[in-house]
Amino acid sequence: MIERTARAAADGDRDALEALLAQVRPEVLRLCGRFLPNREDAEEACQDTLLALATGIGSFDGRSSFRTWLYRVAANRSRSTYQALRRRWMVETARALPPERADPARTSVIAGTRLDLLEGLDAIGADLAEPVALRDVMGLSYREVAQLLGLPEGTVKSRIHEGRRRLRARLTDAGPRANDS
Repeated sequence: MIERTARAAADGDRDALEALLAQVRPEVLRLCGRFLPNREDAEEACQDTLLALATGIGSFDGRSSFRTWLYRVAANRSRSTYQALRRRWMVETARALPPERADPARTSVIAGTRLDLLEGLDAIGADLAEPVALRDVMGLSYREVAQLLGLPEGTVKSRIHEGRRRLRARLTDAGPRANDS
């Protein structure tokens, strides 16, 4: 059902687009929540994702399932929302020194871990971050990631392996950073 609605929306059917947006909103919010620990931040990313879906549905070509395509849009918009929120926070607190560590009374362990992951993904570069996010955060198969990115499955596996390696090094404060080889 959703595939048919998405195809009709991609072909320019406005009613189908409205129905599609209403149908996928709860799922998009859940997907964005995988990246962003704060509900309001996840809702902002959800709105960005729905806007990107509405304006970019014409680029859905059916090479992958609609949900797989949607996962990519949600992952990218969640990462972009995080980057925008981080820049906004840095501007707002430019005069004050940020705390060296997160306040445990205000940040859950899970939220802190997700923020570390987002910073790590941001640091390793989009060519590695996107496949890692699609595979490890969104739960897509290697084949689905390869289809979405238009890359051979072996290349995707290699990028995910390298992205995980760099992320692990970054998260454990050991080893090479994003620009190191």
